[in-house]
Amino acid sequence: MLGQIFDHDFPLTFLEALVKFFSASFAFLFLAGSIGGLIFLIHFLFTLPMRRMERARLFLDLLESAVKRGQSVEAMILSIAQNRDRTLGVRFHLLAAHIESGLRLVAALEKVPRFLPLQIAAMLRVGEKLGDLRRVLPACREILRDRPAAVRSAMHYMILVVLLFSPVFIFVVMLTAVTVIPRFKEVAAGMGVTLWPLTTFVFALVDSGGLIGFEIIISLLMFGAVLIYIGGPQLVRWFQFRGLPFVDWIAWRVPWKQKRLQRTFSAMLAVLLDGGVPEAEAVRLAGDCTANEICRRRSQRVIGALQQGTRLDDAVRAFDDSGEFHWRLTNATHARGGFLNALRGWHEALDAKAFQQEEASAHAVTSGLVILNGVLVALIATGMFGILIACINAALLW
Repeated sequence: MLGQIFDHDFPLTFLEALVKFFSASFAFLFLAGSIGGLIFLIHFLFTLPMRRMERARLFLDLLESAVKRGQSVEAMILSIAQNRDRTLGVRFHLLAAHIESGLRLVAALEKVPRFLPLQIAAMLRVGEKLGDLRRVLPACREILRDRPAAVRSAMHYMILVVLLFSPVFIFVVMLTAVTVIPRFKEVAAGMGVTLWPLTTFVFALVDSGGLIGFEIIISLLMFGAVLIYIGGPQLVRWFQFRGLPFVDWIAWRVPWKQKRLQRTFSAMLAVLLDGGVPEAEAVRLAGDCTANEICRRRSQRVIGALQQGTRLDDAVRAFDDSGEFHWRLTNATHARGGFLNALRGWHEALDAKAFQQEEASAHAVTSGLVILNGVLVALIATGMFGILIACINAALLW
């Protein structure tokens, strides 16, 4: 019995089992790590826009508390940075480093453009010119309203479809085109059957790569939309040209973005008018706060109308083609409590419409992508079943 235990084959068998165990363990750990990394990446991408907005809201809260205490904003930023608080992210400490070198808040924000949204930074610049940051904080908070849960769910569903469903579908179609369809063709050729016209058409599309190429183009377009949503305005600015504001033109043509730009212009104009800023200067600064070249050009038209003697509520027709801003501002001039309070209802209505349009667009895109993929799968399945049916009919005739 001892001879059997210490047989010379025992160490080799034991080593093989040990290698298999460690190989299986490594494969399991690699798979678990890959799945965990994918889940973390999806969570990171989903929460990135919300974390960006939350960071801006927290920074505004810190600014407001510092101003109420009579503390310098720069001193507040330096004191938080010295405590090594990571809540506001790495760019906050870069901002503190520029302030420590002697720059003021707005100048330091220009050095760290990705710390705050462009519109918020422009509004803070206007607040510094006015000498009171508290005046522009209400308008800043209107921009940073959080998306409703339904809008977030729709956008997350679109991201999930684009990042997971579309790549899997493309891989399955390519695998089918390489391994499955050629076998079906060989069977049909061997039996000498005549293929359906639909089968011939689908297989021609697959062989030419047109079907896969079309799906790849659609997926890349959707992937670009997801990148724009995740990356935010700062990412889009990389494609902006000074002489040709193509990105700003697209932003103005997108319905929900146009409504948010109108809300930003209206809110900042109301704040400036409440602060006693002359109308022409208020319109110019409000146009700059939108961080959109199309809005700046429209605000110049409003200024031109003011210089010709037109009243402000009539001059804003050059900014809003629908004319709603005109009668909203006309009613605000007769209301009490300031322009911002009088226009708050309109700002909330613009936000609600923008969220509704954004949610509807996200659902339409994801539903259309799923339906399109279903149609393509049905075409491929119909083509392959057409061969089977033709082969069965030929066998019955024999």
